[in-house]
Amino acid sequence: MSDNNHDISTLNGLIETTIDSADGYTEAAKDSDGGRFVTLFTSRATERREVAARLQQEVARLGGNPEDDGTVLAGAHRMFLNLKAVVTGHDDKAIVNEVEAGEDHIKAKFEDALGDMELTPAVRSVIEGCYTSVKAGHDEMRDIKHSMQH
Repeated sequence: MSDNNHDISTLNGLIETTIDSADGYTEAAKDSDGGRFVTLFTSRATERREVAARLQQEVARLGGNPEDDGTVLAGAHRMFLNLKAVVTGHDDKAIVNEVEAGEDHIKAKFEDALGDMELTPAVRSVIEGCYTSVKAGHDEMRDIKHSMQH
């Protein structure tokens, strides 16, 4: 297993970030003003949980213990967002801005991993497959954010 430690560590970092993203989408769906974004956010949360499950399967295949929770920092960030939502009201534009910032974060994490030349080809392939979904989510939220600024 020692040969797999770097792959497992990288995958587990992505799992945490992806779970954070799924949790963020779930919270955004709860905080959203109306039905316009609830379906989108709920769908993205489900998609992110599927990505996390795929990464977890790869960690297990490598003989590691897959992460099954997000990061403590992200939990604290969501608590702050919930407080902010209570103070400012459930403003969809503010929620989309926060979601898009989270999308920038997860996209960067996956891109960093893809730039890691120490990963095995099999793990890189799994990450590339998951990145397709992450990038699509990022691009969609970026486009929505820009459309709301006009």
